[in-house]
Amino acid sequence: MSKNVLVLFSGGIDSTSTVHYYLNLGYNVKALFIKYGQAATHQEQVAIEKLSQFLEIETIQIETKLVPIIENGLIQGRNYLLLSLALSSFPYSKGIISLGIHSGTKYPDCTKDFIKLNQQIIDLYSNGKIALDCPFISLHKKDIYNYFIKTNIPIELTYSCELGEDPYCGECLTCLDIKKLTNESKN
Repeated sequence: MSKNVLVLFSGGIDSTSTVHYYLNLGYNVKALFIKYGQAATHQEQVAIEKLSQFLEIETIQIETKLVPIIENGLIQGRNYLLLSLALSSFPYSKGIISLGIHSGTKYPDCTKDFIKLNQQIIDLYSNGKIALDCPFISLHKKDIYNYFIKTNIPIELTYSCELGEDPYCGECLTCLDIKKLTNESKN
């Protein structure tokens, strides 16, 4: 497979760690930020612009008109939508599409089965020239957080609040995860 990768990029710890992972391996990295109606669109866009400059990568930005259905923190079909848009805007003739998903979540689109099924669809459209790779799929959030801390990327450049609050709401699932992780790392 080619050393080209398109990373779905939200400006959070997981996707930023994924970008760093591929840069560290010497890949030609481009990132894709998708505005799909998420509450945090503005804050995520600010983060990806700062991080893109810091990491010296090109970030493609696209927008879709969507009113996401959100139930208990789950955006129905989110990663499926993001992968479809990434495939449709893939900037290389061959390479990798990557998501920073990890294990330990309740989300059905953060599983090895999800990756396997979507690889079949991507193979159909790309004649096997595009691979779906999720390098952190076997890791938990704490492992990715620890990886991120070792990157020396300033954490204040990232943004991880589902509600798009500034400062962070401190109550959504993502904020609670980050709060737990930062408290654990202090101990």
